[in-house]
Amino acid sequence: MDTMLAAVLHDFDDLRIEQVPLPRATDFGDVVVRIVSCGVCATDYKAIKGIRKNISFPSIQGHEPSGIVSEIGPGVTHVKVGDEVIVQPLGHCGWCPNCRAGNTHYCEHAFVLGGDGPDDVWNGAFAEYMLTKESTLYPKPASISFDAAAITEPLAGAWKGVIHHSGMQVGDDVVVIGVGSIGMLCMMVAKTAGAARLIAVDTSDYALDQALKLGATHVVNPSACDAKKRIYEIIPRGPDLIVEAAGPIGAVNLMVDLRRRGTRWNVFGITTHEKFELDGGLTHFLEGRQDASFGTTTVSMMKAIRLMETGMVDTETIISHRFPLAQIHEALDVMASPNRNKIIINP
Repeated sequence: MDTMLAAVLHDFDDLRIEQVPLPRATDFGDVVVRIVSCGVCATDYKAIKGIRKNISFPSIQGHEPSGIVSEIGPGVTHVKVGDEVIVQPLGHCGWCPNCRAGNTHYCEHAFVLGGDGPDDVWNGAFAEYMLTKESTLYPKPASISFDAAAITEPLAGAWKGVIHHSGMQVGDDVVVIGVGSIGMLCMMVAKTAGAARLIAVDTSDYALDQALKLGATHVVNPSACDAKKRIYEIIPRGPDLIVEAAGPIGAVNLMVDLRRRGTRWNVFGITTHEKFELDGGLTHFLEGRQDASFGTTTVSMMKAIRLMETGMVDTETIISHRFPLAQIHEALDVMASPNRNKIIINP
């Protein structure tokens, strides 16, 4: 077999299902993975629809894969053909000062598989096979399905944002603005970590219903009420932690407005270059802590796998739709709907 099926992005809103050359493991450390499952991220959707512009054509998107090792190159010693693996989409060198400090997502020689961030972008997992390096692979526990395992990277990002960067503590009152798939994972991590009152904020009633099923103690729809007033009725002293996982600038503005003294707040969801204003004096005297979080590290990937393997977070519960690769256009139509959560592509 010399070719494979892939969803190739030739231009914005020009995604074609076609046969392309099968990648081969020819260089040191190369591994080819047969993709079993790949999550659809908002980053993928923005790239395909032209909302995100830092794309080169042609390209294959998709950066949340799990699969089976199908070929190994020279120097590969930790995986073998047939191994079931989870793929971290961000490759790192392991040698630069950032990697040595544990910030592998800051790697000076990083590459990304079908995603965003580094300048070196490799083809991603909206395809039957994908080329990567051995260092990006993690063993998939047998107790985790391939679909659930495909959500490891966003779960790792949620852990990194909520726990590692924002330092959530047991008993914190937490507000998560935007409970699509990444916000839902942030909420589930916060629940597992011992949040007291956990408020989900979204304009989608579908998302809020799901949030209640998966651990939210309260839900707030800003299109149906004064969100700040309602949140302060629930937690009169205000939130200990706010996570913005929505994306629109309005969500960031709401987060800024919700702060009280000592609030920690994480700019997590917005990835487009939009501006918001801060009152300098107020921000000074509130003495809160502003964080942000992007990407994943080796530590956060390991934490996410442990959360899934031990049953502390069941990522399969946020999957709302599954599509074969040939129906990826239908999957993108569903991405535009408020009545969905995580979408999985099964090549």
